[in-house]
Amino acid sequence: MTDVWEPTAVADPGTAVAEAAARLARAARDHRPCAPVRDLLGPADIGLAYAVQRRVVGDRIAAGARVVGRKIGLTSEAVQRQVGVDRPDFGVLLDDMDVSALPAVPSGRLLQPRAEAEIAFVLAADLDTDDLDLARVRSAVGHAVAALEIVDSRVAGWDIAISDTVADNASSGLFVLGRQAVGIDEFEPRDVAMRMYADGVPVSEGDGTACLGDPLAALLWLARTAREFGDPLRAGQVVLSGALGPLVPTPPGITVEAEMTGGLGSVTATFSPKDQEG
Repeated sequence: MTDVWEPTAVADPGTAVAEAAARLARAARDHRPCAPVRDLLGPADIGLAYAVQRRVVGDRIAAGARVVGRKIGLTSEAVQRQVGVDRPDFGVLLDDMDVSALPAVPSGRLLQPRAEAEIAFVLAADLDTDDLDLARVRSAVGHAVAALEIVDSRVAGWDIAISDTVADNASSGLFVLGRQAVGIDEFEPRDVAMRMYADGVPVSEGDGTACLGDPLAALLWLARTAREFGDPLRAGQVVLSGALGPLVPTPPGITVEAEMTGGLGSVTATFSPKDQEG
């Protein structure tokens, strides 16, 4: 199989990046999903896709948003096989994506949402050195909380290849953090078991091994990758480490709750009716 992470020949990369970023931004602004951007970037040019992501995120920062962390995507082998890749990707978390304090998740801000349960690490130290290993990233974690990531796609019908999701900020949407903070020395992330309910009905379950074998291994991958990109992880940032089980659709009005072992407790999100923009 051809390595899908090899760059593709694009006649004018600068124009392709600008047009892809504009297409995704227009979809978000008009609240209307768009065609995939792989017709502009190629299906597997990760370098161009991250350039689009930087453009999209940069425009949001210029409009007043603030970076509060990162999310790791494609940590499940099953999802990697589905998309045709052999490694994870990442996106940027902005302050206006954190809806933990709201009484309901604003469904009006979302296009095609799905929820997945994750462990969120809150960093107490920078991860910007060359000698990054599991011990280093573990020591940098201040605490962890249960989290719900609400993934979303600006691409119609979730018709995505790897370049589509990377360009679209790793299909980021919103996120909700639990309130029960647990020190990293109080539990083992890979041993955490999760069960998720939708309106009280079990819909998803899994554990920490679904996330690259260990959520801390996912954090290590991100720390190394972010440093290589010249934008290392910093103290105070939140890292959504990847799904512990299958994701589920979240239509307006539904309530989703994830319960986790390891002292992490639970995290709940109720989605507003569609006519409430939030």
